[in-house]
Amino acid sequence: MEKKDLLYEGKAKILYLTEDTNLLIQQFKDDLSAFNGTKKGNFKDKGKISNAIATYLFEYLENYHVPTHFVKQLGDTEMLVKRLEMIPVEVVVRNIATATLAKTYNIEEGKVLDYPIIEYYLKDDNLGDPMINEHHAYAMGFATPEEMRLISRVASKVNAIFKSFFARRGLSIVDFKLEFGKHGRDLVIGDEITPDTCRIWDKKTGKKMDKDRFRYDMGGVDKVYQELLDRIVSTAV
Repeated sequence: MEKKDLLYEGKAKILYLTEDTNLLIQQFKDDLSAFNGTKKGNFKDKGKISNAIATYLFEYLENYHVPTHFVKQLGDTEMLVKRLEMIPVEVVVRNIATATLAKTYNIEEGKVLDYPIIEYYLKDDNLGDPMINEHHAYAMGFATPEEMRLISRVASKVNAIFKSFFARRGLSIVDFKLEFGKHGRDLVIGDEITPDTCRIWDKKTGKKMDKDRFRYDMGGVDKVYQELLDRIVSTAV
Protein backbone atom coordinates (compact mmCIF):
# COMPACT_ATOMS: atom_id res chain seq x y z
CA MET A 1 0.00 0.00 0.00
CA GLU A 2 1.58 3.29 -1.12
CA LYS A 3 1.80 6.12 1.40
CA LYS A 4 0.55 9.41 -0.03
CA ASP A 5 -0.14 12.85 1.44
CA LEU A 6 -0.17 13.53 5.16
CA LEU A 7 -3.74 13.77 6.44
CA TYR A 8 -3.21 14.47 10.13
CA GLU A 9 -0.41 14.60 12.68
CA GLY A 10 -1.18 14.23 16.36
CA LYS A 11 0.90 13.99 19.50
CA ALA A 12 1.78 10.31 19.06
CA LYS A 13 0.66 9.32 15.55
CA ILE A 14 0.57 10.43 11.93
CA LEU A 15 -2.14 9.50 9.41
CA TYR A 16 -1.40 9.30 5.70
CA LEU A 17 -3.70 8.95 2.72
CA THR A 18 -3.35 5.96 0.39
CA GLU A 19 -4.51 5.20 -3.14
CA ASP A 20 -7.64 3.69 -1.57
CA THR A 21 -9.89 6.45 -0.22
CA ASN A 22 -11.27 4.06 2.42
CA LEU A 23 -7.87 3.20 3.90
CA LEU A 24 -5.17 5.13 5.76
CA ILE A 25 -1.66 4.40 6.98
CA GLN A 26 -1.28 5.07 10.70
CA GLN A 27 2.30 5.67 11.81
CA PHE A 28 3.34 5.64 15.46
CA LYS A 29 5.90 8.23 16.55
CA ASP A 30 8.59 7.95 19.22
CA ASP A 31 7.02 10.91 21.02
CA LEU A 32 5.39 10.98 24.44
CA SER A 33 3.06 13.66 25.75
CA ALA A 34 0.98 14.23 28.86
CA PHE A 35 -1.40 16.77 30.36
CA ASN A 36 -2.93 17.72 26.99
CA GLY A 37 0.45 18.08 25.35
CA THR A 38 1.99 20.44 27.92
CA LYS A 39 4.60 17.82 28.85
CA LYS A 40 6.57 16.22 26.03
CA GLY A 41 9.29 13.63 25.63
CA ASN A 42 10.34 10.62 23.56
CA PHE A 43 12.37 7.47 23.57
CA LYS A 44 13.92 5.31 20.87
CA ASP A 45 11.67 2.62 19.40
CA LYS A 46 8.52 3.81 21.18
CA GLY A 47 6.71 3.91 17.84
CA LYS A 48 7.81 0.37 17.07
CA ILE A 49 6.69 -0.92 20.49
CA SER A 50 3.36 0.93 20.36
CA ASN A 51 2.64 -0.41 16.88
CA ALA A 52 3.38 -3.97 18.00
CA ILE A 53 1.16 -3.70 21.10
CA ALA A 54 -1.71 -2.05 19.20
CA THR A 55 -1.49 -4.65 16.43
CA TYR A 56 -1.64 -7.53 18.91
CA LEU A 57 -4.55 -6.08 20.88
CA PHE A 58 -6.58 -5.08 17.81
CA GLU A 59 -6.16 -8.56 16.34
CA TYR A 60 -7.09 -10.10 19.69
CA LEU A 61 -10.29 -8.05 19.87
CA GLU A 62 -11.19 -8.92 16.28
CA ASN A 63 -10.96 -12.59 17.24
CA TYR A 64 -13.74 -11.88 19.77
CA HIS A 65 -15.84 -10.14 17.09
CA VAL A 66 -15.10 -6.64 18.36
CA PRO A 67 -14.91 -4.42 15.26
CA THR A 68 -11.88 -2.13 14.95
CA HIS A 69 -10.30 0.01 12.25
CA PHE A 70 -7.25 -2.27 12.07
CA VAL A 71 -6.56 -3.97 8.74
CA LYS A 72 -2.96 -5.18 8.93
CA GLN A 73 0.52 -4.27 10.12
CA LEU A 74 2.68 -2.77 7.39
CA GLY A 75 6.03 -2.30 9.06
CA ASP A 76 7.76 -1.65 12.35
CA THR A 77 5.90 1.60 13.04
CA GLU A 78 2.97 1.50 10.60
CA MET A 79 -0.40 -0.19 10.26
CA LEU A 80 -3.10 -0.04 7.61
CA VAL A 81 -6.43 1.12 9.02
CA LYS A 82 -9.91 1.91 7.79
CA ARG A 83 -10.67 5.56 7.31
CA LEU A 84 -13.28 6.60 9.86
CA GLU A 85 -15.60 9.46 10.53
CA MET A 86 -14.58 9.88 14.15
CA ILE A 87 -17.05 10.52 16.96
CA PRO A 88 -15.50 13.27 19.14
CA VAL A 89 -16.11 11.40 22.37
CA GLU A 90 -13.41 9.65 24.38
CA VAL A 91 -14.68 6.64 26.31
CA VAL A 92 -12.86 5.78 29.52
CA VAL A 93 -13.48 2.52 31.39
CA ARG A 94 -12.23 2.33 34.99
CA ASN A 95 -11.77 -0.82 37.08
CA ILE A 96 -9.49 0.49 39.83
CA ALA A 97 -9.56 3.92 41.47
CA THR A 98 -6.60 6.11 40.60
CA ALA A 99 -5.70 9.54 39.25
CA THR A 100 -8.66 11.86 38.70
CA LEU A 101 -11.27 9.40 39.96
CA ALA A 102 -9.51 8.83 43.28
CA LYS A 103 -8.91 12.55 43.86
CA THR A 104 -12.34 13.77 42.80
CA TYR A 105 -14.32 11.32 44.90
CA ASN A 106 -11.81 10.81 47.73
CA ILE A 107 -11.43 7.12 47.00
CA GLU A 108 -8.37 5.24 48.15
CA GLU A 109 -5.79 4.90 45.37
CA GLY A 110 -5.76 1.31 44.15
CA LYS A 111 -9.23 0.39 45.39
CA VAL A 112 -10.85 -2.17 43.10
CA LEU A 113 -14.24 -0.79 42.12
CA ASP A 114 -17.34 -2.85 42.85
CA TYR A 115 -18.48 -2.24 39.29
CA PRO A 116 -16.63 -0.82 36.26
CA ILE A 117 -17.27 2.86 35.54
CA ILE A 118 -17.73 4.13 31.98
CA GLU A 119 -17.07 7.84 31.48
CA TYR A 120 -17.35 10.06 28.40
CA TYR A 121 -15.20 13.06 27.56
CA LEU A 122 -15.48 15.55 24.72
CA LYS A 123 -12.35 15.19 22.60
CA ASP A 124 -11.20 18.81 22.48
CA ASP A 125 -7.78 19.78 23.83
CA ASN A 126 -8.66 23.47 23.70
CA LEU A 127 -11.46 22.87 26.21
CA GLY A 128 -9.44 20.45 28.32
CA ASP A 129 -11.46 17.40 27.23
CA PRO A 130 -14.41 18.08 29.57
CA MET A 131 -16.48 15.21 30.92
CA ILE A 132 -19.88 14.82 29.28
CA ASN A 133 -22.70 12.30 29.48
CA GLU A 134 -24.66 10.55 26.75
CA HIS A 135 -27.31 13.30 26.76
CA HIS A 136 -24.66 15.88 25.84
CA ALA A 137 -23.66 13.61 22.96
CA TYR A 138 -27.25 13.43 21.67
CA ALA A 139 -28.01 17.13 22.17
CA MET A 140 -24.81 18.35 20.53
CA GLY A 141 -25.07 15.98 17.60
CA PHE A 142 -21.93 13.99 18.33
CA ALA A 143 -23.71 10.62 18.29
CA THR A 144 -27.20 9.20 18.26
CA PRO A 145 -28.77 7.42 21.26
CA GLU A 146 -28.38 4.12 19.39
CA GLU A 147 -24.69 4.81 18.74
CA MET A 148 -24.03 5.69 22.37
CA ARG A 149 -25.77 2.53 23.54
CA LEU A 150 -23.61 0.49 21.15
CA ILE A 151 -20.46 2.30 22.31
CA SER A 152 -21.31 1.44 25.92
CA ARG A 153 -21.92 -2.22 25.07
CA VAL A 154 -18.68 -2.52 23.10
CA ALA A 155 -16.67 -0.77 25.82
CA SER A 156 -18.06 -3.19 28.43
CA LYS A 157 -17.25 -6.17 26.22
CA VAL A 158 -13.70 -4.93 25.65
CA ASN A 159 -13.28 -4.50 29.39
CA ALA A 160 -14.35 -8.07 30.08
CA ILE A 161 -11.97 -9.35 27.40
CA PHE A 162 -9.06 -7.24 28.65
CA LYS A 163 -9.53 -8.11 32.32
CA SER A 164 -9.15 -11.79 31.50
CA PHE A 165 -6.36 -11.22 28.95
CA PHE A 166 -4.16 -9.16 31.26
CA ALA A 167 -4.90 -11.26 34.36
CA ARG A 168 -3.45 -14.30 32.58
CA ARG A 169 -0.23 -12.31 32.18
CA GLY A 170 -0.07 -11.25 35.82
CA LEU A 171 -1.35 -7.76 35.05
CA SER A 172 -4.34 -5.59 36.03
CA ILE A 173 -6.09 -3.34 33.53
CA VAL A 174 -6.70 -0.32 35.76
CA ASP A 175 -8.40 1.85 33.15
CA PHE A 176 -8.28 2.50 29.41
CA LYS A 177 -9.52 4.91 26.76
CA LEU A 178 -11.31 4.03 23.54
CA GLU A 179 -12.27 6.16 20.57
CA PHE A 180 -14.93 5.21 18.04
CA GLY A 181 -15.69 6.14 14.46
CA LYS A 182 -17.99 5.22 11.61
CA HIS A 183 -16.80 3.30 8.56
CA GLY A 184 -19.81 3.45 6.30
CA ARG A 185 -22.64 2.16 8.46
CA ASP A 186 -20.34 0.31 10.84
CA LEU A 187 -19.33 1.72 14.22
CA VAL A 188 -15.81 0.53 15.10
CA ILE A 189 -12.97 1.20 17.53
CA GLY A 190 -10.33 3.54 16.09
CA ASP A 191 -7.23 5.39 17.25
CA GLU A 192 -4.91 3.13 19.30
CA ILE A 193 -4.76 0.78 22.27
CA THR A 194 -1.32 1.10 23.84
CA PRO A 195 0.27 2.00 27.20
CA ASP A 196 -0.33 5.60 26.13
CA THR A 197 -4.08 5.04 26.43
CA CYS A 198 -4.24 2.44 29.24
CA ARG A 199 -3.17 2.13 32.83
CA ILE A 200 -1.74 -1.32 33.52
CA TRP A 201 -0.24 -2.50 36.80
CA ASP A 202 1.64 -5.62 37.79
CA LYS A 203 -0.74 -7.66 39.94
CA LYS A 204 1.83 -8.70 42.55
CA THR A 205 3.98 -5.60 42.89
CA GLY A 206 1.67 -2.81 41.74
CA LYS A 207 4.40 -1.64 39.35
CA LYS A 208 3.00 0.82 36.81
CA MET A 209 3.48 -0.43 33.25
CA ASP A 210 2.22 2.55 31.27
CA LYS A 211 2.61 6.25 30.46
CA ASP A 212 2.17 7.25 34.09
CA ARG A 213 5.89 6.55 34.46
CA PHE A 214 6.51 9.48 32.11
CA ARG A 215 3.56 11.55 33.30
CA TYR A 216 4.74 11.54 36.93
CA ASP A 217 8.54 11.35 36.38
CA MET A 218 8.84 7.81 37.70
CA GLY A 219 11.54 6.86 35.20
CA GLY A 220 12.10 3.72 33.15
CA VAL A 221 9.24 4.32 30.75
CA ASP A 222 11.17 2.79 27.85
CA LYS A 223 11.89 -0.37 29.82
CA VAL A 224 8.30 -0.90 31.01
CA TYR A 225 6.90 -0.42 27.49
CA GLN A 226 9.23 -3.14 26.23
CA GLU A 227 8.45 -5.37 29.22
CA LEU A 228 4.74 -4.89 28.64
CA LEU A 229 5.08 -5.88 24.98
CA ASP A 230 7.03 -9.00 25.97
CA ARG A 231 4.36 -10.00 28.49
CA ILE A 232 1.46 -9.26 26.13
CA VAL A 233 2.81 -11.46 23.34
CA SER A 234 3.99 -14.18 25.71
CA THR A 235 2.06 -17.44 25.53
CA ALA A 236 2.85 -18.14 29.19
CA VAL A 237 -0.20 -17.84 31.45
